[in-house]
Amino acid sequence: MSILHSSLSNNYYYAYLIVIYTGSCICLWKLLYGCITGLTHRTIVTVRYAYRTELTFWCRQSVSVYMADPKRQEYKTMVESTISVIKADIGSLAGHVIVPDFIMELARKHLRTGIEQKIINDFYVTNAGDDLELIMVHNKGEGNSDVHRLAWDTFMDCAKLAREKKIYAAGQDMLTDTFSGNVRGMGPGSAEMSFEERKSEPIAIFMADKTEPGAFNLPIFRIFADPFNTAGLVIDPNFHSGFKFVVQDVQKEVPCYVEMQCPEEMYDLLALIGSTGKYVIKRVYRKDGMVAASISTDKLHNIAGKYIGKDDPVAIVRGHSGLPAMGEILEGFTLGHLVAGWMRGSHVGPLLPVSLKYSRCTRFDGPPRVIGLGFQISNGQLVGPVDLFDDIAFDNVRQQAMVFVDYLRRHGPFMPHRLHETDMEYTTLPSVLSKCESRFTSEEIGPTGVVKDTSEHHE
Repeated sequence: MSILHSSLSNNYYYAYLIVIYTGSCICLWKLLYGCITGLTHRTIVTVRYAYRTELTFWCRQSVSVYMADPKRQEYKTMVESTISVIKADIGSLAGHVIVPDFIMELARKHLRTGIEQKIINDFYVTNAGDDLELIMVHNKGEGNSDVHRLAWDTFMDCAKLAREKKIYAAGQDMLTDTFSGNVRGMGPGSAEMSFEERKSEPIAIFMADKTEPGAFNLPIFRIFADPFNTAGLVIDPNFHSGFKFVVQDVQKEVPCYVEMQCPEEMYDLLALIGSTGKYVIKRVYRKDGMVAASISTDKLHNIAGKYIGKDDPVAIVRGHSGLPAMGEILEGFTLGHLVAGWMRGSHVGPLLPVSLKYSRCTRFDGPPRVIGLGFQISNGQLVGPVDLFDDIAFDNVRQQAMVFVDYLRRHGPFMPHRLHETDMEYTTLPSVLSKCESRFTSEEIGPTGVVKDTSEHHE
């Protein structure tokens, strides 16, 4: 950030400044006596007591503003925080059911060490079915190697303990032994988000089990683009103009992205994200650049070259104060929509929004489910959580979803319950089908000769 010109004339202080972030000119603002309201790449910055004061700007990955009032000798700071949610299946009890308590306690021990070493500011450890979930707050920015190393070492030590205890599928998602600076491409999934804390900073973190990243496409679309879900799209002027969606083609070996704006490009967006196995929403921004959501898009079979387990995505969503309210965010999960995954990653089933108490997959290794935790972020600390789906308001959603479960299970090995063959390329099905391949001929097969009817009774 650089101040291009400033002058003091009578009782007015004028200053023109340009915010530079990632090589782009974000905005040009004029400082007036008494107050300034400006917009950075990340969020809204408000500076008061500008008259006859010294303004110092400090730039790291996004813009932080330090402001001093010489009369009161007070300093105010816009706090930049990063939320990192990193998860991995490192072993579970009695099959693909639940992470044991002793594994989660070991993870907490590691993250407490991370606080002591000033790598992170705060953390929360939980599970989504058989996935160990590390929720961390820090001020080091996204993709920080120290934070990712902390998560990696935590998973590796937890996997070691899981192997000692002969826990099922110990270390399943740890696809390499050597850390390379970031967990991406190494097995664990991650979603991260950096922002300057608002006056109040409520967030929701959603963690799914037995499904793929595209499972979040529908609820995220409903939250940020569907006026029948989110009333604020119609009546709140702060985001009435809509949101930008960043979509990733997860089938490409090299990450490939496209940005689309809603409502202007809504139909084009739906043409993509309706194909949940190929196009996945990666991020959502308000039209002015305020980050609103971040979703993991890691595909295990793209890394391992074979079926290891489902990708089990996580998502971070900010709420209120110019973004959808928490109630509008949760409304996006009231369908129990059908997702791919479930047993052996090969079946379709409804996504159940459940409380932490029921964050365990049992019936047919499922059904697929999602948990939601609500936090406040306060000066780099986590306040909470609240178990967002632990509410009778979601009972009907769950009951309806279980009706879908019964109906789909009666299909057995038939589509649409079982995934299409092309969606099972990395499962164990191709090895079974290969045995039949050589038995196919180009000639039609039928009985030969004449067969006489020898039955004694005719009806």
